[in-house]
Amino acid sequence: MPKPVFVPDVTLILNRFNPDNLMHIFHDDLLPIYYTMQQYSDLDDEARLVFMEGWGEGAHFDLYRLLSSKQPLLKMQLKTFGKLMCFTKSYVGLSKMTTWYQYGFVQPQGPKANILISGNEIRQFASFLMERLNITREEFQMRTVTVSLEEQSFDSIIQIISGASMLVSMHGAQMITSMFLPRGAAVVELYPYAVNPEQYTPYKTLASLPGMDLQYVAWRNTLEKNTVTYPDRPWDQGGIVHLDKEEQERILASKDVPRHLCCRNPEWLFRIYQDTIVDIASFLDVLRESLKKPNLKKAKVASTVHPGRVREPKCQTSVQATNEAKLSVSWQIPWNLKYLKVKEVKYEVWIQEQGENTYMPYILPHQNYTFSENIKPFTTYLVWVRCIFNKNLLGPFADVLICKT
Repeated sequence: MPKPVFVPDVTLILNRFNPDNLMHIFHDDLLPIYYTMQQYSDLDDEARLVFMEGWGEGAHFDLYRLLSSKQPLLKMQLKTFGKLMCFTKSYVGLSKMTTWYQYGFVQPQGPKANILISGNEIRQFASFLMERLNITREEFQMRTVTVSLEEQSFDSIIQIISGASMLVSMHGAQMITSMFLPRGAAVVELYPYAVNPEQYTPYKTLASLPGMDLQYVAWRNTLEKNTVTYPDRPWDQGGIVHLDKEEQERILASKDVPRHLCCRNPEWLFRIYQDTIVDIASFLDVLRESLKKPNLKKAKVASTVHPGRVREPKCQTSVQATNEAKLSVSWQIPWNLKYLKVKEVKYEVWIQEQGENTYMPYILPHQNYTFSENIKPFTTYLVWVRCIFNKNLLGPFADVLICKT
């Protein structure tokens, strides 16, 4: 064997999802990296990130540098260290606890079925990043400031957004910056002609997470005369001239892009790459209608105490017959339950067969339960448990239980 080169740092080895797209950088990389590092005490500021997907640095590599004091390593750089590298201590992969959106690879895009993150975690991450960028909050009067990723530095844009009362933007990756808005601010998302706001909602979902405390407004261009299309561009920039005449005519006549999967649907690309002339009168109408004064009673909910984690979750299994098994789960109450006056306490249990995408959710009144329906012998199940106060105050999930029947 060749002589090994030892990497002395504790490392987090991962694949980035799409390092050229700001939405993906935050949603799929930075937030998951930050919270994966929070889970392990030795993944601290001295830990090193190692990106193994094989791409170059990408457009916003400086953002990844903020997560650790050490320079991240790319796969292509590892070759220069020798043929055999030995990582003395490493963690592989990312927790996806923080993601709230799926992009449409298996079914049309939309919010994830089981969103585990709240606005509190996103705001904690946003504060951490602003601290690393040396950004201090400023107070602005209600004036309009235009920002552009092409013309300004990323940290100067965040500086402005963090003190803004309202963010107005066309639908696009740059809207991920709405996570830096202060509580009570408004997010106004503009949609081009024939693009249905209800079908493309990563930023609406973000603004609606409990604890984000953002008002969300969607405006849609309904006037075909106010759109500028580019049919002659290459297909990946929305061009359609490569399609047969009949398909081109159908797309041009369509008033609504049908539901579709990611990522090469020509009608979606044609519409999302068009330019929009915003009709000011209808835009202001939507703002006036949507941005009522915030309900102060509702605003107080964010300060309500949520349940802590359930304690000492355990599982036991038994096999009755070749096609029959039982799975018993038990846990202790959250630490803060005995200090609170709570009308209704329930527990939510999720059971997922290892390797499957779907899970079975149960709402239970007690601290233990034996499941037999849909439980198979000689199978590994992943089980999550959390406490719920008064129907809508959700606690965090306890660490996953791995139960083998």
